[in-house]
Amino acid sequence: MTYLPEPSYKHGTEEKTGILLVNLGTPDAPTAKAVRPYLKQFLGDSRVVEIPRAVWWLILNGIILNTRPKKSAEKYASIWLKTGSPLRVYTEKQAILLKGFLGERTRSPFVVDFAMTYGNPSIPDALNRLKEQNCQRILIVPMFPQYAASATGPVYDQVFTAMQQMRNLPAIRTVKHFHDHAGYIKALAANIHDYWVRHGRPEKLVMSFHGVPKYTQDKGDPYPCECHKTGRLLAEELGLASEQYTVSFQSRFGRAEWVKPYTTATLKELGKQKTRRVDVVCPGFISDCLETLEEIAMEGREDFQHAGGGEYHYIPCMNDNDQWIHALTDLVMDNLQGWLTDTDGAELEQGRLRALSMGAKQ
Repeated sequence: MTYLPEPSYKHGTEEKTGILLVNLGTPDAPTAKAVRPYLKQFLGDSRVVEIPRAVWWLILNGIILNTRPKKSAEKYASIWLKTGSPLRVYTEKQAILLKGFLGERTRSPFVVDFAMTYGNPSIPDALNRLKEQNCQRILIVPMFPQYAASATGPVYDQVFTAMQQMRNLPAIRTVKHFHDHAGYIKALAANIHDYWVRHGRPEKLVMSFHGVPKYTQDKGDPYPCECHKTGRLLAEELGLASEQYTVSFQSRFGRAEWVKPYTTATLKELGKQKTRRVDVVCPGFISDCLETLEEIAMEGREDFQHAGGGEYHYIPCMNDNDQWIHALTDLVMDNLQGWLTDTDGAELEQGRLRALSMGAKQ
């Protein structure tokens, strides 16, 4: 075994706790040249595409990587911000805000950073940055509320693969999911309610989650069930009757059957029914990205209105919403218990009472 060099160490250096937020990923630029290596890394992951490697290698390298980068780059260009990829911009903002909110809750030394499973900044690079700041304990927070083997799984894979090259291993904790976390549900509902205060309410609310192939559910992936639970809890928080909302799944890829109902088919059917207004929200996405800003906000509108529907509203993700950052802070604090060496007891009690007010159990 060959280990990477360890950061220089001086006896008595203060130990810190690291918090690493991890999102899916993004190309570095909205160009075919930048999209191609990103797609190769993403679609080359055996957790993302569970097709026999030899067969998939031919499809990926012979067809997809020669045709899809240009089309994907055009879509990325349509949603790209002046400061970069929306997913990266908002994830970085969340890390910065989390640092500030945590600083109000504890005096224990900590570092907050962010990474992407695919693309930059990479998970190994982020772990090395945390080690260089003497983080001897690291909490990994995949920014996927619902656990999926194809999303959360690769985060774990990359973290523990990177650790195989470390001589001095930090203690690691991971957050598996937070699909029913009281603060997350409250923040989702507040984000939607705030939008409705400004723009009025729809005839139907569509909750669109990222899809997965049906065979993954058949083999034991809990993701679809967790999506439906989030949808139910969110509807209860909003006071919606069953006929006022629906849960669907987007981003289908390939010919295999995916978990249904499909968002595209749902929107077309609502359009055919001459629904006066539809609002679409994506509770499984914490930050706006290609799948929300292009697929849902743009393509979804076309599907619905072309089929005969009326008003179409996309409700943005929580992004850097203040209530969401409060909920994220509570989630992180819950998972740092025993690691914070100088926590303000009053602040902890305040956090506990806030969680109870959001519906958490004693």
